[in-house]
Amino acid sequence: MSIKTNALRGAPHPWVDAWLEHLLVVKGLSENSLTAYSQDIVHFQIFLEERTASMEAVSDQTIFLYLMFLRQKGLTSRSLARHLSSLRSFFAHAVSEGWLAASPVALVEAPKLPRTLPGVLNREEVDALLARPDVNTSLGFRDRAMLELLYAAGLRVSELITLRPLDFDAQAGVLRVIGKGDKERLVPIHTLAQDLLSRYSQNVRPGFKPVTDLLFLNRSGKGLTRQGVWKLIKRYALEAGIRKEISPHSLRHCFATHLLEGGADLRTVQMLLGHADISATEIYTHVQADRLTAVHRSHHPRSRPSAPKSPREDS
Repeated sequence: MSIKTNALRGAPHPWVDAWLEHLLVVKGLSENSLTAYSQDIVHFQIFLEERTASMEAVSDQTIFLYLMFLRQKGLTSRSLARHLSSLRSFFAHAVSEGWLAASPVALVEAPKLPRTLPGVLNREEVDALLARPDVNTSLGFRDRAMLELLYAAGLRVSELITLRPLDFDAQAGVLRVIGKGDKERLVPIHTLAQDLLSRYSQNVRPGFKPVTDLLFLNRSGKGLTRQGVWKLIKRYALEAGIRKEISPHSLRHCFATHLLEGGADLRTVQMLLGHADISATEIYTHVQADRLTAVHRSHHPRSRPSAPKSPREDS
């Protein structure tokens, strides 16, 4: 649920403009990220204006009241955490610039978030999904290559639709991916995905009469949208008889989950996913825990000992 945004009565605070410029120039954040940060701070400024409070006088009590206000508006814990993260970044910048002596957010704990994985498919469901596109048609072959690549490389949809033909090194079998904050990572892909991608690039893509140098194109030779890709995925999921709710990150989650189930370590998965912080990858730790528990039960000599009889059983 989003908060109804009214126009600020006063001018935007100069600290906010300087912070957003810092995020753009120094941090290299994307336009979408900047928009999200800007909206969060505007909401906070409106909250302060309605209470005739100033940015310079914000205290930890102000932050607590703001979080309570957001909760009353119906925001989820995840949305509250995002707003708090924006405020944490903003006030940390204010401290680093010497505008404030200490951050009022420093001692405020983020709300507890449910650590769940939306729409993770098992391996049989992934196989069924990937088998749905008709590879005898140009569009079907394109779709099969896209689905295979999402699962093979754990890509975000935004990363998939911005790929270019030269981002794939066919000799090395490696994909060059530009992730959040324009950070580059190299992801190896398996031979089936390599073969599909090579055949698509050489034999299928030219038939779309490209008007852009993006890798995956629509009928008009232009790049695909995120919404277009995920409409395709949901359609193929229905055709495959998959009744789970598919999220935009489903195949990315499957990529990470199945790697960990196969024995990969969390740090490797972090690098492949392009997570800047290991905490973002820790949502998958339950997979490692389940696997370690199974290994322990299977191999530890005292995992399944015969229970000793009680004195009463002997009598």
